[in-house]
Amino acid sequence: MKKTILFVLVLVLSGVTEEANADFTFGESSLVKEPVSTGSWEYSVCISPDGLELYFSSAGPYGWHDLYVTTRQSSNDHWDNKTNLGPQINSELTDHNPSISSDGLSLYFCRGVSSADDGTIWVTTREALDAPWGPATKLDAIINKGFVNVTPAISGNNLSLYFARWEAGNGDVFVATRPTVSDPWSEAERLPPHINTAFDEISPYVTPDGLCLLFCSASSDYSDDEPRPDGVGEADIWMAKRMSASDEWEEPVFLPVPINTTYDEVDVCISWDGSTLYFCSDRGDDFPGYGVYQAPILPVVDLNGDGIVDSVDMCIIVDHWGTDNQLCDIGPMPWGDGVVDVQDLIILAEHLFEGIPPVEVDEGDADSQVELELGQVLVVTLESNPSTGYRWELAENNDSILKQFGQVEFKSSDTGEPPMVGAGGWEIFRFKAVSAGQMTLELVYHRYWEEVEPLKTFSIQVVVP
Repeated sequence: MKKTILFVLVLVLSGVTEEANADFTFGESSLVKEPVSTGSWEYSVCISPDGLELYFSSAGPYGWHDLYVTTRQSSNDHWDNKTNLGPQINSELTDHNPSISSDGLSLYFCRGVSSADDGTIWVTTREALDAPWGPATKLDAIINKGFVNVTPAISGNNLSLYFARWEAGNGDVFVATRPTVSDPWSEAERLPPHINTAFDEISPYVTPDGLCLLFCSASSDYSDDEPRPDGVGEADIWMAKRMSASDEWEEPVFLPVPINTTYDEVDVCISWDGSTLYFCSDRGDDFPGYGVYQAPILPVVDLNGDGIVDSVDMCIIVDHWGTDNQLCDIGPMPWGDGVVDVQDLIILAEHLFEGIPPVEVDEGDADSQVELELGQVLVVTLESNPSTGYRWELAENNDSILKQFGQVEFKSSDTGEPPMVGAGGWEIFRFKAVSAGQMTLELVYHRYWEEVEPLKTFSIQVVVP
């Protein structure tokens, strides 16, 4: 089973805790309302490269589900209209899971299900962005070769086609490639076992730069009546990264709340500028079935976690110039491009002097309650003297709500240089609010090798609305 870790926080499942270096997070998700989500089971979504067309499937006049498009004048406008792509594309079967090419002139999609045509991949083309789509054609037999093939996703360079294929009752992600757009597709290859598991993996999507793979997995060992950890549903979204388009995919990570919930999350894509995640879910919002949701993708530009983006963060980027440090690699997409360079400085400069002042607490605030905004930093300063063998240690925390970052800092009470040997001071812990919830944060002051009650305990209640 895949490692279950969050991109910005650590989720504990099956008793295992692992941490991923993070350079972006997600804002609150929201329903993409009418004319997109109407209660007619809208699912499978993709957005055009210019961000002005949104394709999706919904109940239609031609089949159980048809392909539709909605448009807007600019990326700041609301979606308008809801146009069925018509009988040249839609059939009496189910037409769904669109994926548009980087030039906006080819639209791949899946058609099924019937006894004779059970899940096949099709494509339609148009002469120009303002021209109508032409008749759909089925991809050649090397793609549609006797299996159930669904949820196609064309890469940004149009040379790789990712899709899900069912073999022996199990869904896995495959990829077919071609040297140029004029060449035929190769025999599809199954992605490696750390992507494909014993569960079903479907709905792959690759970002235009080829560095992030998102997909849906039904990787659940939980029965319908068994409590699930926060964010785990019957189908959830995972993400894998790689340093370059020629590298292997890294271990996938489980996207955090508010993206994954105990409901289904499927059919994911990202805007071509990397700013917005789109996905489909049956989480409710006043109508039955699936709807289309969106969430902002936010680069982590407060690199030292002090609550403000300033020259200190710029210096951190300069200190790691030319490296592949993931913390500093924040551009041109939020997940970076594998090297710290001027692209990352440009992104950071766009956020200079943004931030939320941190909340600071000490022992005088024990047993109190603090409220944090999403993304706000909590600084805990506790009196300590490590020369005695006593140190503060985290005893209770919910990493899915409050994520500790950085090393514990010790500040001596002696202001001279160097500090006096054996002098006491303060241990400083830093945490960041990464998702909504309520929890207890507890630290204990003890000698770790002694099996006795701690000398002191510090506990507060943390609320993130």
